[in-house]
Amino acid sequence: MREDPVPDQAWSRFCQALEKAGEVILSDQAPDTPLDRAEGYRYLARLTREMLYSCLDNADPDFPRFHQLDLVKIGADNPDNVYLSANIRGDRTYRITGTRGTIAYFSIGSKANRYAKDGTMASTGELSDADLVVAPDGTVEIIASATEQAGNWLPLAADSTGLVVRQTYLDRTTEVPGEWHIEQVGGPAEPAALTPEFLAKALQRAALSVHGTAATFAHWTRTFMARPNELPDFGQEMFQRAGGDPEIFYLHGYWSLKPGEAWVIETDVPDCPYWNFQLDNWWMESLDHRRRITVNKHTATLSDGRLTIVVAERDPGVGNWIDTCGHSSGTALLRWLGATDHPIPKCRVVSLEEVR
Repeated sequence: MREDPVPDQAWSRFCQALEKAGEVILSDQAPDTPLDRAEGYRYLARLTREMLYSCLDNADPDFPRFHQLDLVKIGADNPDNVYLSANIRGDRTYRITGTRGTIAYFSIGSKANRYAKDGTMASTGELSDADLVVAPDGTVEIIASATEQAGNWLPLAADSTGLVVRQTYLDRTTEVPGEWHIEQVGGPAEPAALTPEFLAKALQRAALSVHGTAATFAHWTRTFMARPNELPDFGQEMFQRAGGDPEIFYLHGYWSLKPGEAWVIETDVPDCPYWNFQLDNWWMESLDHRRRITVNKHTATLSDGRLTIVVAERDPGVGNWIDTCGHSSGTALLRWLGATDHPIPKCRVVSLEEVR
């Protein structure tokens, strides 16, 4: 017998907790098609990889690193976004340096991530393009701290646990995102050594985060199912409490179509720097980015200033077609970023032949 069995027990508890997270995939109202089930378990696998990295390998708030969320998809991830995240603590001071690039929109927020506890990730500070000071050579320095600083300052709170960077494309063919680096100011010279106690807590946080994240957005989808084939305003507080950008007005929805049907979405478009519509699966993952699952301010075609989107299994040839990618149901999101008014779309389900 080894004297310290903590790592063995921690690993066993971690595996048991992951198995329990699978109950989300089998929960009430969750889809049971082979495609949706396969995507559900892939979703849990993606979450597991991300939470292990975040909670174990990139968890040290004294030596944070920005990590690009390139494969994991959480809570209606934006196909136009480059997301970066880093773990921090609210009682530290951090220097963030980089280049602004030419990408259409940049924001950085400090968050109190409680997905593992209650499914929230409240904002504790925000800094966006509207307030960002960029040097003549295109470089940027941001100080993140609890006490106000001159220049670009990102507020931290006592319960801040992470930073989230959003860089949003209008046109991927011409725009270049920035490059960003983070370091703690006045921190220790060397990272702390690994301990069994840290390992046990990290594995527990990772497993709880997988389950909490999956359960949170499954609950959202069930909420949206009460108003199928609409994009209503369900209230912005729920979305902001889960880590939304305060500059964005979110119109989430649930869609369900029979073979040969199309979901037609019509709306005015407000004057704003960016907007997009995207189609997601039941787990609120954006669908395959290699297919036509999104349109934005740059890529969409308007008629007399109005937007018409057609969601269907086949292209009806009328423009702004969104591919269901083999799904018969799922979720969707229309974002208005930086708008002063927020039109609510009119939606209807018709036959695909009627659209033609």
